[in-house]
Amino acid sequence: MTSPSNLKYTKSHEWAQIQERAATVGITEHAVSQLTDLTFVDLPRVGDKVAAGSRFGEIESVKAVADLNSPLSGKVIEVNTALASDSGLENLSEDPYGRGWMIKIELSNPAEAASLLSNAQYDQYIAGSEH
Repeated sequence: MTSPSNLKYTKSHEWAQIQERAATVGITEHAVSQLTDLTFVDLPRVGDKVAAGSRFGEIESVKAVADLNSPLSGKVIEVNTALASDSGLENLSEDPYGRGWMIKIELSNPAEAASLLSNAQYDQYIAGSEH
């Protein structure tokens, strides 16, 4: 699997699509495939502050519970509330880079994006971690 080139990535398997001073955040296809059958996602509220590298929620599957870590710092300006339903979780499973987005952040420090991985770096990272 090849990760989309227009996104930035974390080693904890979150992605960010950065547009000026805002970012859309979700989890990668790799993360979804590792978790398998998703059962629940807990997301922050609009207005909550998030910090780069810190937990902003959690995701549960029949296999595991995993923290969701923010790739960037800022204020949550939108939450994908559809993920609270079973059909929303299907969107996350089927389209993690599109309909499965989780939160949108107004960035407090856009320079943090420089520390994120490119798609090539992320793909290399997950290829190395599977051995």
